[in-house]
Amino acid sequence: MPLQSIQLLSSPQRSKRTNYQLGALLAFVAGAINAGGFLAINRYTSHMSGIISAIGDDLALGNIIPVIAGLVLLISFIGGAATTALLVNWGKRRQIRSQYALPLLLEVCVLLIFGLLGSNLSTYIQLKIPAIAFVLCYVMGLQNAIVTKMSNAEIRTTHMTGVITDMGLEIGRMFYWNRSTVANQYHFVRVNKKKLKLHALILGMFMTGALIGAIAFKRIGYVSVLPISISLTIIALSQIHRDIKRMILKSSVASKLKVFT
Repeated sequence: MPLQSIQLLSSPQRSKRTNYQLGALLAFVAGAINAGGFLAINRYTSHMSGIISAIGDDLALGNIIPVIAGLVLLISFIGGAATTALLVNWGKRRQIRSQYALPLLLEVCVLLIFGLLGSNLSTYIQLKIPAIAFVLCYVMGLQNAIVTKMSNAEIRTTHMTGVITDMGLEIGRMFYWNRSTVANQYHFVRVNKKKLKLHALILGMFMTGALIGAIAFKRIGYVSVLPISISLTIIALSQIHRDIKRMILKSSVASKLKVFT
């Protein structure tokens, strides 16, 4: 992929095309991390519906420790999303190009922590499982908020319930029989093909990521996060280095002006 195309993925100037491309990539990442995380700790961490339901069940049964654990995971996911909002808004206020690249780079750091935790805490199962669950919930909240902010809430990448529901709605519209355009001029049903293709792309990439992530984790373990981390790092640094160059240039110009004055 050319450098310019990579830079556009995390550029503050967004388009439908770049939103779809980054959304597809991050859906792949979410599928891979979710599947790998399940093999690591026997628990999915990308969607909060199951975790909140489990909290309700445990509350009803009087199981306080699992309730506390579930609340910690919920807070972790919220914390990840809040971190993205803080970084993006901080970047927008300072008008830097890496406002979306910063949370992507943070995601890389957290994924590497996931890899290190799994590799170094393998003998401490009681510590390893909650630590990894906490980290993965945080990174899923972080990532989901990145795409949500970029696409103005059009795209979600870490959970597929909404995506599949929207696909079903569009498929229903596609097979709806409009008897005549005149009779149904106030309720003419038409499928949104672009929306259907987008959701099919996101779902397909999530499933592909889940398959590849599960196979990679099963064969090479926690090291499987490295290719994902490298690809996200390249995307993030493509904008961050431009901000660094601009800062250096501004500093150089300011120092020259100071000399002349």
